[in-house]
Amino acid sequence: MTDTAAARVPRKVYEQELLRLQTELVRLQEWVRAEGVRLVVVFEGRDAAGKGGTIKRVAEHLNPRGARIAALPKPTERERTQWYFQRYVQHLPAAGEIVLFDRSWYNRAGVEHVMGFCTKEEYQLFLRQCPLFERMLVEDGILLRKYWFSVSDAVQQERFQRRLEDPRRRWKLSPMDLESITRWEAYSRAKDEMMVHTDIAEAPWFVVESDDKRRARLNTIAHLLSSVPYTEVTPPVLELPERPPSTGYRRPPRELQTYVPDHAASL
Repeated sequence: MTDTAAARVPRKVYEQELLRLQTELVRLQEWVRAEGVRLVVVFEGRDAAGKGGTIKRVAEHLNPRGARIAALPKPTERERTQWYFQRYVQHLPAAGEIVLFDRSWYNRAGVEHVMGFCTKEEYQLFLRQCPLFERMLVEDGILLRKYWFSVSDAVQQERFQRRLEDPRRRWKLSPMDLESITRWEAYSRAKDEMMVHTDIAEAPWFVVESDDKRRARLNTIAHLLSSVPYTEVTPPVLELPERPPSTGYRRPPRELQTYVPDHAASL
């Protein structure tokens, strides 16, 4: 990264631009709904690379009825016997929906391969089938975007340390995350091999430099918006009706209901 690229985005600039981009995301969703588009966005990368924070900002102001996050747990015993892509297919969008994959079928090319959770044969089969699978999605009309979040080893170490010390973030740190520190080069080789096989013209990978989280979020959202040919949908005209006059209703006495204690008053 150049010195310019590495410079941290000032908070005020970040917040102003994020608000503008999130407003555009709302317009994008209205277009997706109106046109019956199916949009899939895959977020991949190393642990603590900033995927979760970016997904949160993308989804923050979207209507959850038409935009959802797919963050699948480890497969069940039954799912382990299915075709590998089967458990992901059921989470694909219907017309008018957006699905954000917080990790995806690429688990097999990364953690499963590096940690030995799949066989060599299963790994090789994935590398052969994944481009075919994604071409089928695109051929069927799904808009597929894939982002790889790239973080340096030093920044990853810092973020792990903050998670370890912050009780609000402690849940984000797992033994698997710590294991990734000792397998940095193995994950790097796995990522390179994955890119060779799955960076295809129909569904290319887009790499996001994520040492600066603010920059990564802005860059990802701006790119996503620029990659989708959406247009503004004219919203319906809505007017607040006049409140009708009272008909004599009286609220029940407060002592008949249990209220939440006013904790704020003690601050």
